[in-house]
Amino acid sequence: MKQVKVGLIGWGTIGVGVSRILLERPDLIERKVGVPIRLVRIADLDISTPRGIKVDRSMLTTDAEEVLSDPEIEIIIELIGGIEPAKSFILKAIRSGKHVVTANKALLAQHAPELFSEAYKAGVNLYFEGSVGGGIPIIKSLREGLLANRIRSIYGIINGTANYILTKMTEEGSDFRDALSEAQRNGYAEADPTYDVEGYDTAHKITILSSLAYGGKVDLDEVYVEGITEITPKDIQYAGELGYVIKLLAISKFHDGRAEVRVHPTLLPQKSMLASVRGVFNGIYVVGDAVGATMFYGQGAGRMPTASAVTADIVDIARRIISKAPPYIPLCWRPDSPKIDVMDIEECESRYYIRYIVVDKAGVLAQISGILGRHNISIASVIQKESYDEESVYLVMMTHKASERAMRRAMKEIDRLDVVRAKSTVIRVEMEE
Repeated sequence: MKQVKVGLIGWGTIGVGVSRILLERPDLIERKVGVPIRLVRIADLDISTPRGIKVDRSMLTTDAEEVLSDPEIEIIIELIGGIEPAKSFILKAIRSGKHVVTANKALLAQHAPELFSEAYKAGVNLYFEGSVGGGIPIIKSLREGLLANRIRSIYGIINGTANYILTKMTEEGSDFRDALSEAQRNGYAEADPTYDVEGYDTAHKITILSSLAYGGKVDLDEVYVEGITEITPKDIQYAGELGYVIKLLAISKFHDGRAEVRVHPTLLPQKSMLASVRGVFNGIYVVGDAVGATMFYGQGAGRMPTASAVTADIVDIARRIISKAPPYIPLCWRPDSPKIDVMDIEECESRYYIRYIVVDKAGVLAQISGILGRHNISIASVIQKESYDEESVYLVMMTHKASERAMRRAMKEIDRLDVVRAKSTVIRVEMEE
């Protein structure tokens, strides 16, 4: 009877989850696929640390080349992360005629065109469901379920660490550092959380989703990225009083033949669906021209949710092997696919929340509103809050929609005023379509 043999490179958190599913549920998978899927080799630099799973020691090796060169293995699972040596391993597997499953978002965001070009030439599949959203099947949905749609926009809370921190700040009044420390103690944040809290992880994911959604290559370097490290409890409080929550939001819109792709802290209405995404959970809101608005929600990271996505990819490829179906190459990364023109952040428009610390005296608001007016920025509301010190107060303002370029120029002037005591905080405001 035909068997599909699989090799695993990277036996960390996700790798252990995948091996557990393949080794402990073979009958379930065989019934669903029609043939056995056998995990036959596992490579990791550390094969001595107990993983809490029974594995034949003969399957284990510290040399990835043993897995890559095994002629019986048809599918390679890459779960080591990072750029190198992961990229070299994947390219070698592809050039050897092996199919590949990966959850490596950083690698795909930066090198997907090269990887898929090689997969196209070799006639093999490269699947990557686990790269975005953990157990949420967003890749498959964009690839298949929403195929008949022109995707108009994607809004995503797709980093559990950042969302956990902002949830703690919102619900408990914690400051950023305390919320981050708690996330690290609970295993929700890395010792070095830079990629998560500065928005880079989210940027990788929205680059992948945007490419799939719009059918062309989106350049990661053209995605605007801003993290959450400057968000204060005051901003959380004032946003709440105005009827909003602050989230690290990935935003992708396609209009007039161009894409608007950005990652930054955002005020969302408290009644919006994404505002209810709490803790380490992820939420992705997709708008298509035929289907309308759709919402995807679930665990965006973790051993078993991501392992579930990786295993689903293995099953999909196994079915293609058995049916002798041609390989699937996403439209966006085919050799003849166009590059998507991404708008510069200064071309984008949104509403804005602005928090000032100003001298408490007459005429201050007139000076600020005068500068905003000269830059064609219309004020929607102004609230004077409590005192900052004996001479200064917080001033909170919401604007109507304005261009980023105009806002930046106006704020540069405003922050130079003698009556403004500190650099003002500006946060963009979004509404789900």
